[in-house]
Amino acid sequence: MALDDAGLDLLFRNARTPVAWNDRPVGSDTLRQLYDLVRLGPTSGNCCPARFVFLTTEGARERLRPALSAGNVQRMMTAPVTVIVAHDPLFFDRMDTLNPQAHVRQWFAADVGLAEETAQRNGTLQGGYMIMAARALGLSALPLSGFDAAMVEDAFLADQGWQANFLLCLGYCDGPPDTARAPRLGFDDACVIV
Repeated sequence: MALDDAGLDLLFRNARTPVAWNDRPVGSDTLRQLYDLVRLGPTSGNCCPARFVFLTTEGARERLRPALSAGNVQRMMTAPVTVIVAHDPLFFDRMDTLNPQAHVRQWFAADVGLAEETAQRNGTLQGGYMIMAARALGLSALPLSGFDAAMVEDAFLADQGWQANFLLCLGYCDGPPDTARAPRLGFDDACVIV
């Protein structure tokens, strides 16, 4: 069964990157519901390497501020939640739980390059699922890439050994943007059918 037009509008056609947030909080129950949707998205071999750190307090955002490029400070500081979308480079240590096939853990443990590539690719994929799940729950999502990853990792991820991928601000949009959607490439410019 396919989504109806209302569902497609919510997830894609009418969804926009927010320019301002309202004061409505995003509770921990919503964050748990969000992750419960994200974790169901497919990853290669069910490797599930993404890890998420939810920054919900002003103190946590202040710790993140020095790592941000100047253009991202205001948008992040006013967002109710900022998520550090990261991945665990040792994700394969959980493969015995996540994938019942024999020796899957060893594939990655024996090949650092394969493990790094798999963690980065699939962690990014799971971050994309988070954007779509947030929209499905009525949240707006603002992905950010202008930050110093080493600073973020030192401040928030060092104890776990996780690696930062991108930041994702979440909240409730304070009205639609006052500009038109930026252009997108058409099918013939971006796709080939073989």
